[in-house]
Amino acid sequence: MLDPFSGALGRAELHHVAIVVADLAAARERYAALGFPLPHAEEVADQQVMVETFALAAGSVELIQPTDPDGPIARFLAKRGEGLHHVAYRVDDLDAALRGLAARGVRLIDERPRRGAHGWKVAFVHPESCAGVLTELVEEPR
Repeated sequence: MLDPFSGALGRAELHHVAIVVADLAAARERYAALGFPLPHAEEVADQQVMVETFALAAGSVELIQPTDPDGPIARFLAKRGEGLHHVAYRVDDLDAALRGLAARGVRLIDERPRRGAHGWKVAFVHPESCAGVLTELVEEPR
């Protein structure tokens, strides 16, 4: 029997779901009406987004708004509208996870980690490798 945790991601856990929005303030109000706690807000300049993260009991929800009208998130929003942008999984060792995925022929957007929101190490897996869903891997400092 295969060990379900022997794959490249190890004991991955759902980390967050990111939702692209056109108006961060309006989206924040909608999520506050649902009872979500106050979010942590920050700009991730190299990804050209403002991010507001709602911490939940397990994982979090990120609202992302493009800051550059010509950037990749703005193009995503223009093409697809508001909605799910990516799903993220926490991994213990992002470098090892990327090596393992590459060895399995998984198409990666990032072959090496980069800095994401909150200073986390992140890397993205191409949607073609995940049934059309952009997938982010996150390693948080412990």
